[in-house]
Amino acid sequence: MIHQYKLNGFNIVIDTNSGSIHNVDDLAYDIIDLYKKKNEDEIIESMLNKYKNDNTIDKNEILSCIEDIRNLEKQDKLFSSDIYENYAFDFKKRQTSIKALCLHIAHTCNLNCEYCFASQGKYNGKRALMTLEVGKKALDFLIENSGSHHNLEVDFFGGEPLMNFTVIKDLVKYAREKEKIYNKNFRFTLTTNGLLINDDVIEFANKEMHNVVLSLDGRKEVHDKLRKTIDGKGSYDIIIPKFKKFVEKRKNMNYYIRGTFTHNNVDFVNDILHMANLGFTELSMEPVVCAPNEPYALTKKDIEIVKQQYEKLAKIMLERNRQGNGFTFYHFMLDLEHGPCIYKRISGCGSGTEYLAVTPWGDLYPCHQFVGNENFKLGNIYDGITNNEITEKFKLCNAYARPKCKDCWAKLYCSGGCSANSYNATGDITGIYEFGCDLFKKRIECAIMLKVAESNK
Repeated sequence: MIHQYKLNGFNIVIDTNSGSIHNVDDLAYDIIDLYKKKNEDEIIESMLNKYKNDNTIDKNEILSCIEDIRNLEKQDKLFSSDIYENYAFDFKKRQTSIKALCLHIAHTCNLNCEYCFASQGKYNGKRALMTLEVGKKALDFLIENSGSHHNLEVDFFGGEPLMNFTVIKDLVKYAREKEKIYNKNFRFTLTTNGLLINDDVIEFANKEMHNVVLSLDGRKEVHDKLRKTIDGKGSYDIIIPKFKKFVEKRKNMNYYIRGTFTHNNVDFVNDILHMANLGFTELSMEPVVCAPNEPYALTKKDIEIVKQQYEKLAKIMLERNRQGNGFTFYHFMLDLEHGPCIYKRISGCGSGTEYLAVTPWGDLYPCHQFVGNENFKLGNIYDGITNNEITEKFKLCNAYARPKCKDCWAKLYCSGGCSANSYNATGDITGIYEFGCDLFKKRIECAIMLKVAESNK
């Protein structure tokens, strides 16, 4: 299976199953399109007719191009076979161990964001803060069920995690003690809206957090429209000085400024550029996920606009890189040489099997987006996973378990996509969230174009 597209002056051909990327001239691009549809004589006739006004293209040139394509096919770099499907279904038999937890350290928040999927941190339940005892037991549970994994990931999540900052600090201290005993290495992530950032938070996070995610939707008018404080005021002016100080002190350590774009700002490239012009260089912007009747929900008409925005962003990023004031956009990050191993590509994101979410009282869910849905409660940190039926379903949650993914060129980039989005869109974790698929494929096209452009400097 191949995928061809033109973007920013490049003719790009992707061989889905091998992962090979080809940047070709117009003649090769057109011949590849016909290669499996017509015989050699028909291809020659078609190309001679199309390029009749081009003196550089004759029958010999066309034959030479066909031979190059034939050689790439023999090398399994074009039109390669899918050898992974059978392996994907064998994964259901595999023994899995847990390597990451999303600790819901606080089911409460000091913001009242309209689009919050977590219902202002309550997850459609009660407000609560995780106690130190529950947190310690969660870390013990992770260690006990981590198998041979050396690196263990823990995300401090909410609500707003910094509303329970003392427990966060105590849990990190506890984990550092345990990792020496059990030969484990904990890597922590903190996601925060920024209201409670102070010097103590900055110092601690820069010492202990492998990554920090800072929530900002972009321009002041955009951010303040939906990200309001409890008393209804915009939070932009409060958090910007804090974020700037945080990032300045963090220096070269990992962080992301993460935003959400909605129907209100489908021109989100302006928000990304606003963040970049504030001096932030590690950026992410996610489409809102919400009920379709919400006034800020993305519409079908928005899809093409959003796709155009991604293309616009990719071109701007190329120019800014040339000018020396570039930035990273999370969804355009792609390693074509050492990217995810095939195991990762066909096993899915790991939610429900290798990655779990823990509520403040210790219940286990497949990931943070399922928290509060009792149908997906897996068990708890005391008794372990007791709902094995759900875990078995998530083991098989990959691109090959979704019939509509079978003929998709991007399936080995997305691994089937987000199970929570699939469930919310279709009622099935192996369903297809078509809106998300469309946007993902456009992001991958842009990411590959950027890599091609870099290699053609």
